[in-house]
Amino acid sequence: MKKLGLIGYPLTHSFSKQYFSEKFKKEKLEDWQYLNFEIKNIENFPEIIKKNPDLVGLNVTIPHKEKILKFTDWQSPEVQKIGAANTLKICQGKIKAYNTDIYGFEQSFKPLLKDYHKQALILGTGGASKAIAYVLEKLNIPYQFVSRNPITQNILSYKQLDKKIITNHQIIINTTPVGSFPNINEKVKIPYDFVTKNHLFYDLIYNPEKTVFLKIAEKKGALIVNGLNMLYLQAEKAWKIWNDKNC
Repeated sequence: MKKLGLIGYPLTHSFSKQYFSEKFKKEKLEDWQYLNFEIKNIENFPEIIKKNPDLVGLNVTIPHKEKILKFTDWQSPEVQKIGAANTLKICQGKIKAYNTDIYGFEQSFKPLLKDYHKQALILGTGGASKAIAYVLEKLNIPYQFVSRNPITQNILSYKQLDKKIITNHQIIINTTPVGSFPNINEKVKIPYDFVTKNHLFYDLIYNPEKTVFLKIAEKKGALIVNGLNMLYLQAEKAWKIWNDKNC
């Protein structure tokens, strides 16, 4: 039995477990299994590896995408640059770190871009935001981070957001968990009054299908997209990594 899994906290609604379990059933992959490993403290990670010697790969989600790196033996160039991983490959006793969020976001984001999408706001500064920033840099799209607790002068606070900033940043990407199940009535606090039909709102959340963040933007005529396609794309990229014969 080849075992895969997901580490994070909380894991009340796991896309990965459902996705891969259905994949195994549909493709008759009877020698594969996918499990959830809910750990609040990343220091418990080595115990998971010790108790599950048949693990060949793991997905990593909130809040461990950055702290997991200290337990890895090798990191892809992308992971080294952004300091966050969402995919681990375990091979010959070594743990390799990858970031398939980069691939998933880029492939789902690029087809949406219009000529007037010039600058972006990234809401949140967690592990997922690093992958988004990496893609925006690759596409030569200037961006600004927004955080509830700005730690440097280069990060905006939500209170600083005004008409000028919203108007000048036609791409607004939510990488925070605000508005996700079960707290579906919550929304990130930005001045929605200044949103126009020229805006692109991208929410990494996929449950619910439309967050309040997306619903308000849609009413303003903005183009909206949730994170489901990104999830499918990053999951299949991870599957290729786990099945690569090269260690």
